[in-house]
Amino acid sequence: MIEVLFAESEAASMKFAKKKWMSGKSNEVVCLCLMLDIGDIQTEIDSPYRRNLIYSLYDQGQWGNEISDITENKSDSKQIFDKEIQHSIEIYMQEIKRLLKFLDDGESIRIWYSNAPYSRCGLYYLCHFLYYVQKRYAKNIYVVKLPEHVVREKTIVLYQNWGEVAPDEFTQFLPNEHILTEIEVNHYAIFWTELVSDNSPLRAMVNGRITGVPEDFYDFLIFKKISKKPIKQCRLIGDILGCYQIGVWDWWYAKRIQHYIENGTIKIVENSDKMYARLICLA
Repeated sequence: MIEVLFAESEAASMKFAKKKWMSGKSNEVVCLCLMLDIGDIQTEIDSPYRRNLIYSLYDQGQWGNEISDITENKSDSKQIFDKEIQHSIEIYMQEIKRLLKFLDDGESIRIWYSNAPYSRCGLYYLCHFLYYVQKRYAKNIYVVKLPEHVVREKTIVLYQNWGEVAPDEFTQFLPNEHILTEIEVNHYAIFWTELVSDNSPLRAMVNGRITGVPEDFYDFLIFKKISKKPIKQCRLIGDILGCYQIGVWDWWYAKRIQHYIENGTIKIVENSDKMYARLICLA
C-alpha cells in the first residue's frame, strides 16, 4: 500500500511509522507538499510559479540560517540553504511521477487527509489528476480522514493535521479507512475544477467546505493578538496557532506580518536577523 500525504512533517512521521508499526517500507510514502491552498492554481503544478511560491514561503529567515553556525561566510551559507530548499522542492515536483509509477505497477494508494486547507486541496487535486488527466486510476484509492478529535481515557485530543499524529499512532486510525468509489473520486475532482475556475489567492475551510477567499482572509487573527505592547514574533504566531487551530502554517502568518511591516501597520521595535526573534507591535 502506497501512503500519500500532503505535508513534509506528516510524510516524515508516516515514513517512520512504516519502519516499525505499519506494513511496508518507508519508500512507499509519497509526499505531495504542493501547498495548493495558496496562490494561483491555474498554472501547471510543476511550473516555475509554484516552485517560486513554495521557495518564498520557506525562505523567510524564520530562525536565521542555522547553516551559518558551521559556515563563517554568510554568502556561502545562504547558497547552501538555497540549494537545500531547491532540492526539496524538486523532490516534491517529482513525487507525482513516482506515484504514477506505483500505480502502473498495480499498487493501491491510501490518501491520508484532514480538514486543513492544504490537505483538502491536495485530495481534490489528486482526484482530478487521476480521474480527468490520467483517466485510468479511478480504482484502488483508499482514504483515511483525520477526525477532529479522539477520546483517550478521560482526555480529548484535538487534531489539525496528520503532522500532529505520532508515528506509532497511525495504525489507530486505520479502522477509518474506506475505498473511494468512482462517484466520490469524480465528486472531489469537480470540487477541484471549481476551485481552479475561481482561482482566489487563498483557499480556506468555510462552513465545512473549501472556498476561495482573499489574501487577507486570516489577517484578522493577527490583529486579535497584536497590540501596542511589543511581543516577539514567534510568541505572536504561537498564540495565533494555539488559539485558532484551522490548519494554517506559521510561515503564512509570518508572510502576512511582513506585509504589514512593509506598509507601516506593524512596526519593528527590536530587529533581529532571525525573523521570529524580533520584537514587533502595532505602529
